[in-house]
Amino acid sequence: MGLTKMLASLAVRATRVLIVEVPGHWLARVELEQQMSRRGWRRAWAAADADVLAVCGKAGPDLAKIVNRLWEQMPGPRVRIDVRAAKDVSSALVEAATLLLDTQYHRTDARERAQRPQIPEDPGQVSHEDHEGHKDHSSHKDDDQMEHGGHGQMDHDDHEHHESHGQVSHEDHEGHENMTHGHTDPSNHDHGGHDQVSHQHHDQMEHSGHGGHGGHGDHSGMDMAPEGIPLAQGGPDRDGLEMDVLHLPLGPVLPFWPAGLVLHCSLQGDVVVDAVTDVVAGDNHWGGAHGSQPGLSPAVRSDRVMALLALAGASDLAARAGLVRDALVRGDRAAARDSVVRLDRKIRRSWLLRWSLRGVLVLDQSDLQRHDLSESYRGDAYDRLLSMVERIQAEIGSESRVLEQDGVVPWDTVPQLVTGLELGTVRLAVASLNLGPFPTDQEVRHA
Repeated sequence: MGLTKMLASLAVRATRVLIVEVPGHWLARVELEQQMSRRGWRRAWAAADADVLAVCGKAGPDLAKIVNRLWEQMPGPRVRIDVRAAKDVSSALVEAATLLLDTQYHRTDARERAQRPQIPEDPGQVSHEDHEGHKDHSSHKDDDQMEHGGHGQMDHDDHEHHESHGQVSHEDHEGHENMTHGHTDPSNHDHGGHDQVSHQHHDQMEHSGHGGHGGHGDHSGMDMAPEGIPLAQGGPDRDGLEMDVLHLPLGPVLPFWPAGLVLHCSLQGDVVVDAVTDVVAGDNHWGGAHGSQPGLSPAVRSDRVMALLALAGASDLAARAGLVRDALVRGDRAAARDSVVRLDRKIRRSWLLRWSLRGVLVLDQSDLQRHDLSESYRGDAYDRLLSMVERIQAEIGSESRVLEQDGVVPWDTVPQLVTGLELGTVRLAVASLNLGPFPTDQEVRHA
């Protein structure tokens, strides 16, 4: 028992926290990150590698369902905390550290938790993070056997191969997240010859009016979303040929992603050919993006700089941007001025960062006019990064400098901007934009 407690104490020092920011609770999330840093705790990129689930704010009904699914996906030992305001962060982290060391708590949790995540029947209700938990494709095999009758038995070996092929590890997903800044759906793997031929064949028959053949006419969506994982569908490509179209939602729970934003992307290969924006709000449906306190604009901008740098892989520069943000939140403008000057100098000297962000979401004058955006958005993600840092310096500098208002990007404009981008650059593109307050009259329906 003594050895168990010692090992648990060592493990707590390397705790990873999956943060869910409810729109309107920006300050609570910032305070949580600050206190996590003091403890040596790090932010988790997905539920699979998280020890603690921290919800900043009170989630609304739709977001609460997503949070519950994330909680189901987390491996034990696990702890969940709710942070309603910045003042509650300290006590919540103390509670989390205490529960992580409570062996009896985790034994009880292991006995009572569901043996597998509850998969919603509606395939659209599976969030981007949810795909990491769906590794058991056995029901997909059973559905095919029932739907295709004798064919299911004849191609049993093919289905077994598909089942083992679908076992995608969490480590693979995490590595992909760090490299491309977004998960891909496991359903786009090769499903074997039987699935590719028979599913296409039945779809063609159904659409051509021969759905009554052998009782296969009404699939009730089962073959389109086994275990809640959406399969690719056919669609016209830019060259006029038919190509698979995969539907993949990004958000709302992603590190360095706007709180509450859900971007439903339609992909052909790794290119976004269409996108739709939805919003998941808190229970108060408040549209404040980062709190109502005046003077927080430079801190919020610094937070955006930190997000863009972190997604670009420049973790050391992201940490420096975090120091600027934290100093501004504390009201220490002198420390923030010194930090942002050094940050600007290091950003301009980093050729690797320049290479990473060049060419991401290039906007010219015609694009600015079409989307009614200010001049500060001209160029690519690297240009906008420099513009954000320059604006921070102007806002907190000792000398007065007049800069053109950068304005905000409406949430319903985001799909138009990301269409045509590769999936791996979408999160970089979104992080380089100053999104306005979300529309409170929308709720995500994943329909």
